[in-house]
Amino acid sequence: MQWYYSKNGVQLGPISDNEIRMKLASGEISATDLVWRDGMNDWLPAAKVADLTPLSAFPVARSTTPPVFANGGDSPYSPPTVAYSPMAGGTAIPNYLWQSIVVTLFCCWPFGIPAIVYAAKVDTLRARGDIAGALAASSSAKTWCLVSVGAIVAVGVLWLIFVGIAAATSH
Repeated sequence: MQWYYSKNGVQLGPISDNEIRMKLASGEISATDLVWRDGMNDWLPAAKVADLTPLSAFPVARSTTPPVFANGGDSPYSPPTVAYSPMAGGTAIPNYLWQSIVVTLFCCWPFGIPAIVYAAKVDTLRARGDIAGALAASSSAKTWCLVSVGAIVAVGVLWLIFVGIAAATSH
């Protein structure tokens, strides 16, 4: 679960459940600081979020009255937009990992190894929210898979030509 929080008018995060609990316990995040996670309709003071209570988790009891903002709403922030797979439109980013492993084992390992390296980066980049980087890594993994298959096909064709020429000249 990824949390976002507001400190001194600055939106921060994402941080994990453990990180937000540690920040609450240390006082870095106070009971009145606004927090949000996926599934919440709006930002709320940390003291009002059931997942983060009991209030004994907060070191100093400050006023739990939520601040009033100039726009009249509960929060000056809208929920963060987090780009995880599937992307907008429901399309997942393929990582081509199994294809990379197959071409490395059965075809051409010098071209398969870069395919595996790029394929392994896709999910990590997507999880960080770097959709452009994940798409680029996915594209590179696919390219190296195709280069590997193309190399083995070219070697096979050259071998058939060589065998055909050798058979024709031996008669």
